[in-house]
Amino acid sequence: MKIPKSWAIAGAAAAVTTLIGIVAFPRPPQLMTVTGGDMELVATVSDLLDASPGPHHRLSVAVVDGDSTTFAHFGAADDTEYEIGSVTKTITAALFADAIRRGEVSEDTRLGELLDLGESPAADVTLLALATHRSGLPRLPLTPDVILSAIGTQFTAGDPYRFDLAALLAQTRAATLADPAEFAYSNLGFALLGQALAAAADTTYSGLVTERVFGSLDMADSFVPTTTADLLSTSPSGFTATGRAADPWTMNAYAAAGSIRSTASDMVRYIASQLDGTAVGVQALDPRASAGEGAQVGYAWLTTPAGAEGREVTWHNGMTGGFASFVGMDRKTGRGVVVLSDTAVSVDAIGLELLQQGTE
Repeated sequence: MKIPKSWAIAGAAAAVTTLIGIVAFPRPPQLMTVTGGDMELVATVSDLLDASPGPHHRLSVAVVDGDSTTFAHFGAADDTEYEIGSVTKTITAALFADAIRRGEVSEDTRLGELLDLGESPAADVTLLALATHRSGLPRLPLTPDVILSAIGTQFTAGDPYRFDLAALLAQTRAATLADPAEFAYSNLGFALLGQALAAAADTTYSGLVTERVFGSLDMADSFVPTTTADLLSTSPSGFTATGRAADPWTMNAYAAAGSIRSTASDMVRYIASQLDGTAVGVQALDPRASAGEGAQVGYAWLTTPAGAEGREVTWHNGMTGGFASFVGMDRKTGRGVVVLSDTAVSVDAIGLELLQQGTE
């Protein structure tokens, strides 16, 4: 059947109009109504979601109490894949602690000893300074390519970090350092830390994580994409807070700052191993410096007061263009929490509240 030209033109116009509507006026995602796991935890999380700024779509929550683990899923399952964003930094931190144990690096190893940074100020930054966000490096380098990428991806909901190692090093050579005595969160710093550790071990960041962390903890459903070619055919995409479909963040040379994909089940293995002390590089949890406002920072991990008198929680969060995450633990009580979401809306309040409930 031959489609009349007028129909084709009308159909194309309708498609364009629909596309413009989706981009300009997307619908906020709605929380999935199909639930699974422990129904008591599902009810608790539902109440927390009602009190939490949304929107939310697909969500997985896990609570570890000693040898007991409970899950609550909304439109998901134990093995549903999520981007964990900056929670990746805690895995990079574990690799750092483990590399020190292996004698591959020390806290005082300078970045320029492992990466080609020439005579730039960044060459003298130590790995400890990177791991504790006290390097003086900016959150992101303010180079034209980075600025243009950041602006452009605000309109496209794309990955703003798609720079290869050569570009990352060029951006770092051009970076101006601030006062290293001040805590200043830096994605650039952790990208460099991951690349430096990979160089010290003569491998790639992805290979290092897979061998030393995922392999040792049997995190079989977790992986480190660095380009979209590394994604699985089943890898899901997430949503912006306004409902736009977001591109995956595979982050190329910046992978160590936030590209890992994992599941609730695998992240429970990760958190449980931190709590029982069997994790690779568990020393990364220990506070080493002030992070301001009563908080302390270890290698990546933040420790802050919470709940009952004298209680502290150790945690990290993450957010990409289409996902949000939280992992945390009370090391004294043995309680840990994982929250994973496929919408770029913070889940910190949910995670922190579930942790605090364990101290009451």
